[in-house]
Amino acid sequence: TFKKRCKSSGINAEYGGVGGWRRYDVDPSKFTRSLMNNCERIARSTTTDVLNPVGLLQRAYEQMMHLKSPLLGSCTACIVVMDKEKKEVSAANLGDSGFMVVRGDVVVYQSQEQQHYFNTPYQLSISNDRLGVIQDRPSDADTTTISIQKGDLIVMATDGLFDNMFQQQIVERLKIIDRYAPTYETLKQAADKLAADARNLAMDEDYMSPFAMKAQHYGLNFRGGKLDDITVLLASVVNCWEEEDT
Repeated sequence: TFKKRCKSSGINAEYGGVGGWRRYDVDPSKFTRSLMNNCERIARSTTTDVLNPVGLLQRAYEQMMHLKSPLLGSCTACIVVMDKEKKEVSAANLGDSGFMVVRGDVVVYQSQEQQHYFNTPYQLSISNDRLGVIQDRPSDADTTTISIQKGDLIVMATDGLFDNMFQQQIVERLKIIDRYAPTYETLKQAADKLAADARNLAMDEDYMSPFAMKAQHYGLNFRGGKLDDITVLLASVVNCWEEEDT
């Protein structure tokens, strides 16, 4: 993950490596970290306050494609750009990571995962023409723009959270946060707790998880959580309407 803040906007980004590359003796985290570092470098060096999330992802991916020795691998990506002046967030989500906007006790928006077929998400890849590797483009990302209000909470996470916890379980964990005067400590505490809860549920073989429900929808006899990497990032909307920098 990475974060950028400036006077009129903020950028949050999250990436999930595709573990299937391990069968080719490729560490998928190297591809993911490289893409993330490119996005962060571009975001921090731009002279424009508000970036287009798809454009940011496209530029970062192109830089990886043009390396003399490109890194092999794949990852999903979710980039959320918060525009303070317009009081809105713009997002690009490719694959099965995602984000949700929580207002009070209500989820006012949750991104939809992109799957080619069950448990096979859209993904950015560099494969050197390796057979069987899915290679989607940044332009394939699902995009949206949503109005935000002071007190909103934005939850970004890899599929390890959303495959193991339902909306209401996530919302319940956010109640420790004072939405109108959040602190870093309470945001971190809530994020850590969500990740821990998801991890515990992932190891529960009797739990009817969101992932298990999707599996059964596709006719698979599966019950329990889904063991996976889990990353959670929380952001709060504060003082959207005030003139001074916050």
